[in-house]
Amino acid sequence: MPRRAASAALPLPDLVVLVLQGGGALGAYQAGVYEALIERGIELDWVAGISIGAVNAAIIAGNPRDEAVGKLRSFWDGVSSALPALPGIDNDWVREWTHIAAAGQVATFGVPGFFTPRWPPAPFARPQTPEAVSFYDTAPLAGTLDRLVDWDRVNDGKVRLSVGAVAVETGNFRYFDTRSERLDARHILASGALPPGLPPVEIDGIWYWDGGLVSNTPLEYVVEAAKDDMLVFQVDLFPARGERPRDLEEAWSREKEIRFSSRTRRISDGLVRRRKEHRLIEKMLARLPGGARDLPEVKAVERMVDCKALNVVQLIHEPPGWQTGARDFEFSRSTMEANWALGRAAVEAAMKDGHLLAQSIAEGRSESFAVQAEQLRPKAVDLP
Repeated sequence: MPRRAASAALPLPDLVVLVLQGGGALGAYQAGVYEALIERGIELDWVAGISIGAVNAAIIAGNPRDEAVGKLRSFWDGVSSALPALPGIDNDWVREWTHIAAAGQVATFGVPGFFTPRWPPAPFARPQTPEAVSFYDTAPLAGTLDRLVDWDRVNDGKVRLSVGAVAVETGNFRYFDTRSERLDARHILASGALPPGLPPVEIDGIWYWDGGLVSNTPLEYVVEAAKDDMLVFQVDLFPARGERPRDLEEAWSREKEIRFSSRTRRISDGLVRRRKEHRLIEKMLARLPGGARDLPEVKAVERMVDCKALNVVQLIHEPPGWQTGARDFEFSRSTMEANWALGRAAVEAAMKDGHLLAQSIAEGRSESFAVQAEQLRPKAVDLP
């Protein structure tokens, strides 16, 4: 039976998860999504993130629900404070060029409370050190996180936190998870250490880089690790689908979308399909005669079958026409506010036609939905 239905906009299953992709400055979209979910009474049990998604996830897990939005606002106001909003500009051509200029300022001077250019530059640093293999220093981000995140709440609180990173020397991907270890600012910095801009982070003698180098979404990890009926809000900062580019700038933008979207539509559809297939297998096993159910092979199949319901709502950032391939490192106040508002709008679109999702949750079915532009579109894979 769904829980917490009385106060929430949806009947909620045993486990509600927010999955946050990497995408730099686009992370303000995730903050808007979270704010809109909380306003609708949707409480989270687990937050998983990569890169900037790990930063937002840590702030969410490390604060009481009623304070987390304010702390997210403090973070995003702080990192955009050096690039003020430009009110009254509604011309896409003008917005595009101010957007590119703002990104150039970030590349030159860094982002307050996030990263600063190295001095002396990397070529003058001692070889095989973090200073020698990165253009920027992320010490400011460590200080920002320690100011905004209660690490005791992260590790001992009710909201589980998982962040992904990749080992530099082995290329092995791993998740740092409060279910099995204690996390601090190093783990968040490791998840967002995108080379060669940001430095690797050493944890237990191992250098780690941004988890987005291997996979930019934690969805598979979350589904594999969960044992309950679950609802996943998957926030994607790069759309997998797009139009044919017209020029070099659009080619740059489209290449980045393809590279970082991590095929999330295929992954979510595949996970839902597998749950439905398992349910069919369970029905087939139930029809076997008693003696057959005791066979070792049948027992092995029974252990493999996972029939818990999985509903995935994919909230996809659709960039305005003036946002270019620089949009993941353009931290101007106006762009931050625009992305935040887009995140809120995505949740509003999902809730407008949320009866489809609510019915799926209430009936214990598995479905995958996409929220792009202004509608909730089921993308479930039908099986007999």
